[in-house]
Amino acid sequence: MTAKSLAKKRLVCYNAGMETRIVAFDIGDRRVGVAFSDPFGSYAVPGETYFRAGNFSEDVKAVAAIARERGAQVIVCGLPLNADGTESAQTEKTRRFIEALEKEAGVPVVCEDERYTTLEARRDLMASGISAKKDKRKKAVDSLAAAYILEGYLAKSKRRQDMKEEMKEESNNYDDDNIIELIDDEGQTFRFEHLMTFEYRNEWYVALTQVKEAEEAEETEDDEEGEEVAIYHIVGEGEDEHLETIEDDELLDEVFAEFTAQYEDFEDADEAASLEPDEEE
Repeated sequence: MTAKSLAKKRLVCYNAGMETRIVAFDIGDRRVGVAFSDPFGSYAVPGETYFRAGNFSEDVKAVAAIARERGAQVIVCGLPLNADGTESAQTEKTRRFIEALEKEAGVPVVCEDERYTTLEARRDLMASGISAKKDKRKKAVDSLAAAYILEGYLAKSKRRQDMKEEMKEESNNYDDDNIIELIDDEGQTFRFEHLMTFEYRNEWYVALTQVKEAEEAEETEDDEEGEEVAIYHIVGEGEDEHLETIEDDELLDEVFAEFTAQYEDFEDADEAASLEPDEEE
């Protein structure tokens, strides 16, 4: 294969991977508003409005058919909630429709809070003058509400993606010279950042913090506790040197207090204060 044909193949694969069509529905008792994303999942476009036939199964199949026609890989459905965020009878009705739709469509369905979306759609339609034409308003308000639902989902997805990129960048910024790998008894390898090797009562200890991958860091982003520190006792010399966990809780507290005191001499005091001992160690 020539370099030119290889480059073309890579470009085709890259473009194919970027195409993620998302379809959103604003599910009502009489009408279902439809919106869809551009191929890159960047913005929402209002679509048609489906007028329900009054038969649950028939309506589910019809909405699923719309999703397939649009090439949906993900479906986003608005979930009606009360103003205070609690669920209502309408919420339960919509959930039943969503569950049936997911089975029928065969693609993931995500629920998105739809509070105020219909109100916003009507307000925008009034500003555009469409509100004066009743038939057009009914057809437009639901699809526009679906577009607002989809926009909310896309905005959240973008924030999550940006956060993943930031976490990945932070992970890549670790100083390789300061990273060590430890293998446990089951043969699993863990990466740690070396914080400090220090002495306490004529014994040597090492303080480490585990290097988290982007996905793991995202899961713990809302954790208000400080960064966990693992402290090990350095035992032996030369080739026999190895790390042992500190089983004595009282000794662990003393060693951690010593580490904190010494760490404050070299690092910012606020950062040192945020660190907490890993109780599992």
